[in-house]
Amino acid sequence: METLYKLLDWDGMKAIIHSEHDNPHSILGAHETKYGVLIQVYIPTAKEISVKLTNSQKTYKMEKVRLSNKEENIELFEEEGYFAVLLPIKKAEPYTYLITYDNNTKEEIFDPYSFEPVLDGLDINRFSNGIHYDIYEKLGAHLMEINGIHGVLFAVWAPNAIRVSVVGDFNNWDGRRHPMRRLGDSGIFELFIPGIQAGELYKYELKIRGGLTILKADPYANGAELRPNTASIVCNINNYKWKDEKWLKERAKYDFKKEPISIYEVHLGSWMKPNAQEGKDFYNYREIAPKLANYIKDMGYTHVELLPIMEHPFDGSWGYQVTGYYAPTARYGTPHDFMYFMDYMHQKGIGVILDWVPAHFPKDAFGLANFDGTCLYEHLDPRQGTHPHWGTLIYNYGRPQVSNFLIANALFWIEKYHADGIRMDAVASMLYLDYGKKEGEWIPNMYGGNENLEAVELLKHLNSIFKKRKDGAIFIAEESTAWPKVTGEVEDGGLGFDLKWNMGWMNDFLNYMKCDPLFRKGRHGELTFSMIYAYSENFILVFSHDEVVHGKGSMINKMPGDVEQKFENLRVAYGFMMTHPGKKLLFMGQDFAQWNEWNENKELDWNLLNEESNKKLNDYVKDLNKLYAKYPALYQMDFEADGFEWISSMDADHSIIVFARKTEIVEDTLLILCNFTPVVYKNFPIGVPFAGKYKEIFNSDKEIYGGHGNVNPRLKTSKKKEADGRENSISVTVPPLGISIYSCTPIDIQKKEEETLKIAMHKNK
Repeated sequence: METLYKLLDWDGMKAIIHSEHDNPHSILGAHETKYGVLIQVYIPTAKEISVKLTNSQKTYKMEKVRLSNKEENIELFEEEGYFAVLLPIKKAEPYTYLITYDNNTKEEIFDPYSFEPVLDGLDINRFSNGIHYDIYEKLGAHLMEINGIHGVLFAVWAPNAIRVSVVGDFNNWDGRRHPMRRLGDSGIFELFIPGIQAGELYKYELKIRGGLTILKADPYANGAELRPNTASIVCNINNYKWKDEKWLKERAKYDFKKEPISIYEVHLGSWMKPNAQEGKDFYNYREIAPKLANYIKDMGYTHVELLPIMEHPFDGSWGYQVTGYYAPTARYGTPHDFMYFMDYMHQKGIGVILDWVPAHFPKDAFGLANFDGTCLYEHLDPRQGTHPHWGTLIYNYGRPQVSNFLIANALFWIEKYHADGIRMDAVASMLYLDYGKKEGEWIPNMYGGNENLEAVELLKHLNSIFKKRKDGAIFIAEESTAWPKVTGEVEDGGLGFDLKWNMGWMNDFLNYMKCDPLFRKGRHGELTFSMIYAYSENFILVFSHDEVVHGKGSMINKMPGDVEQKFENLRVAYGFMMTHPGKKLLFMGQDFAQWNEWNENKELDWNLLNEESNKKLNDYVKDLNKLYAKYPALYQMDFEADGFEWISSMDADHSIIVFARKTEIVEDTLLILCNFTPVVYKNFPIGVPFAGKYKEIFNSDKEIYGGHGNVNPRLKTSKKKEADGRENSISVTVPPLGISIYSCTPIDIQKKEEETLKIAMHKNK
């Protein structure tokens, strides 16, 4: 006993017991001395502990250490649960603890403090420099086997904490039980705990400056409890058996610029809800997958875009205030359930885009805010670190470990969940230091400007890494300003996104559509202005969730006129969107003209599909999607000026526009006419791009869509008669508040087809 006590590090023991030691492995566990192997353990609720050597099966009872030394007049203290033993062996060998607790229960465990560090110098160096693109494989909670022993490696970045412990049901949430080891000056704490399995709840308990302790969820956790509970969950996300290999292989060859993209934007929690008899708030990911996929396939959408499914505490944020960036929300199930959802969509030929929120995060005490007792993820100065109107915090993009957290997170959803695209929310708020702020609420950059140079660098860095994957996944920016080259190449000074939401078109066009048709001629520029800048970026045209909440009304209720005219206006609006250059996005419920504004607490008003007008509008959108996917002119040259040609853009008096959509193949050309007044025009002359045959292939005024049948059933041959500054023209019936679309066949091609047909008929005779 005397030798044992002489070997003990009394100050180190005090730090362990006071939960202030950031390198507990230097005290606890097995340590070789010239007298034998010293083993120490601290388990506050233990009554007796023995050491059992794995190889020899010998057991040695440990001494309960009384932390006082009267002979040397050292006044310390007594603490239950600290045990030590000096083994008569020269080299440490594998062992376990045989524990009897104060409630007389017994347990045999491996010692967490008998394992070497897992994270190596390369991991630490890459993370410290912000270039560890799969850091999610290292930080967080990871099931693994070390020396044949199964357990979980916990690792967290908390450089300013005095001490960090893992707490959970497995240790009675006692921060004294499993303090973690600080890895040099990296700020990373790590601990391998044997015996823990998937499904365990955990958090990190941090002792911060001032002696306070705080509990934090794991920033890299792969699972989290269902709100309002906030613990992280140990998950195995590497053992799901994917079945979408064919989809991913085809996606890698995919050129998004030349393919149709029609996106159905969805909030999973309110798209469809279980009935009262089912006794739950939401459908599981597995339950909703076939329901949603069937609807999307039937409607002809190519992609679904999900409002953020990353874990978030407040339903009313719709997922845009994220606390669990690496965890799909438990509202709809487990990580495996969400993998099933993604897998199912791919097997049905549907791409999945995930909304992602790197612009800000909430102040919830269990989350990233003030994580290690300091402003670790956010800026210290509120002029840099807070959004005053949103009540959220802004990331410190210039801190390498923070930018690494975000960059790796975007890549994580592509790698682990096979996402086909990421749509980045609120990019403008990242780019501008004064976004949403008044004078005195922001700090200029080093050059005196309002550009957030660190955020710009983050976006360029992320997009450059994203493109190197070459797996066909796309990156989309919701950016509401005129920041140049958002979709420009990083090498050319751009931000590197693939696509950008066209907020300007949306605002101008909706302002135009809200106007009474009698006065639209005075706002004609709002209809045509978008083509001035249409090719400055790779645009998506959007009617998103943001346009149908907060008192803005649903799409149908934005339209002027009586009920019939509202439907007519909506049909021509959707028709114009689908024929205007750019990819497409429509928020759920707007494709069957839901009257009510979207409410995240209620499912869509699916009963409206029993109403004739709503069902016909739904059929109309379905046919629009199918038309869009069928004709390459509507999508193949979306981002090339040669894919569009104005025929008539100045007829404000009639509120009529005419344009052509084209490909490199002349016979692919489509002629589109839109009338934004409720007036029918008979024998209305319109110029045509070339002499030929023109056949109406789509008309929004068909009776099957709720219209009046002002259509053009007969093939029209152009005449050499000037109209709209063109040598050739046709005369058509113009539908009221409607759109009509014509296929175009040039005269020379028409003659060749007729000659071929004659020859074939002659041979048959």
